[in-house]
Amino acid sequence: MLTRRLIACFDIVNGMVTKAVRFQDNINVAPAGEMAGAMYDAQIDELIFYDITASAEKRPIDIETVKEVARRVFIPFTVGGGIKSLEDMYEALKAGAEKISVDSMAVRNPQIVSDGAKAFGSQCVVLSAQVKHTGLTPSGYEVYIDGARLATGMDAVEWLRRGQELGAGEICVNSIDRDGTLSGYDLELMRLAQDAVSVPLIASGGAGNPGHLKDLFAGTGVQAAIISSMLYSPRMERNYAVAELKEYLLRNGIAARPSRISGEARHEDQ
Repeated sequence: MLTRRLIACFDIVNGMVTKAVRFQDNINVAPAGEMAGAMYDAQIDELIFYDITASAEKRPIDIETVKEVARRVFIPFTVGGGIKSLEDMYEALKAGAEKISVDSMAVRNPQIVSDGAKAFGSQCVVLSAQVKHTGLTPSGYEVYIDGARLATGMDAVEWLRRGQELGAGEICVNSIDRDGTLSGYDLELMRLAQDAVSVPLIASGGAGNPGHLKDLFAGTGVQAAIISSMLYSPRMERNYAVAELKEYLLRNGIAARPSRISGEARHEDQ
């Protein structure tokens, strides 16, 4: 049985984890290092870190915050935002990331995906796509870039397929329509993505209660889900513990990763 992964995604602004609804009205939650430590202790399976203002501000990713988060966790850790070259990828990996996410830059320069895969291995390259249902493309879904502000006219499903061909080893699909709404994942979008590619898929946008995870994993072959709002959004009536979510999945016949042994050390303890 396929074991599903639960992922916390940090949208970082000036070293702070923030939460937004449809990419607007970000609210500060906590310093990134502090939140990373809390998520690691809570037994989250993976972390994804997006420096969401790096591209707009035309600067590299916040390497010091990458280092701080990497020091606090001992689980797979993906970073994105401001990645424009192989050198940027190398610096992020050297700072402690295990995988690099490319989004807007991949649309502008698809070669960065294949170059990264050749240099570091496909397993290190994650294609992230911000997707909105516009009805203006063959699939009905369109790719947006620059923090979901700019429509590209590109068909989302075709872009995911091309990303796999370029060498991405994993693909994260974020529904702009569902982002931060707590209304559930866009299952139609994820099924289209699943039919288009064979690499592991991460679903993002819309998780608001454990039933949404059950619907996603029981209704699609998606391997992983981003659950940030459920864990720490100030807009939630209540937040959920990672262990609570894993227990719910197991009770409903969905394989979740077991908790780590209590003695496993953080980077900072080694």
